[in-house]
Amino acid sequence: METLQQRMKVIEEEIQAACTRSGRKRNDITVIAVTKQVSVERTQEVIKAGIDNLGENRPEGLLGKQEEITLDTINWHFIGNVQSRKVKDIIDKVDFLHSLDRITIAKEIQKRAASTIDCFLQVNVSGEESKSGIQPEELKGFLRELSEFDKIRVIGLMTMAPFTEDEDLIRSVFRSLRVLRDQIAALNLINAPCTELSMGMSNDYTIAIEEGATHIRIGTALVGLESEGDG
Repeated sequence: METLQQRMKVIEEEIQAACTRSGRKRNDITVIAVTKQVSVERTQEVIKAGIDNLGENRPEGLLGKQEEITLDTINWHFIGNVQSRKVKDIIDKVDFLHSLDRITIAKEIQKRAASTIDCFLQVNVSGEESKSGIQPEELKGFLRELSEFDKIRVIGLMTMAPFTEDEDLIRSVFRSLRVLRDQIAALNLINAPCTELSMGMSNDYTIAIEEGATHIRIGTALVGLESEGDG
């Protein structure tokens, strides 16, 4: 059974190779360890291995981990959809929110946040009904609405590609998000510098890097499964 260190070595080699193929710098890529399905103990192993960006997708999971992990060197990323009534529980506990896609959530952030929150807008590039997110054609209108909320800074866009072996389809989704990001960045909006791209998971992060991802969210391929007991 692979250990955490072995998995990290493989992932790092693949990241480096993807950067080389696309002429990018390794330092431009932030690896977020998605720890939503593993214990505090496994999460602490990930931290000891040198990863300081952690992703959770449920308020209970986030808050539970934070009760045990109090290091101020950790960047906490909330990567799941959050209900309006739960915003107050997490918004001052996270460094990045990857799933802003509704004005109702924006209003709650504005009301509850103690300081400005760095947010990614979730965009449903693939058009799949099963996925959340703003429709691409609605993005600029959504940004205009957000301009009245000074507690929200849109640092980038986020999307998820279809779960498929069709690499051309995956690549087209990531490429489309990059084009949207560039269009928004060109607007020079004070509240939306929009320089970042959160895209790519365990099965497609190398493609995402080649298409411009700055933040990749890796779960099982990095943290493994709790039943492995690889210590």
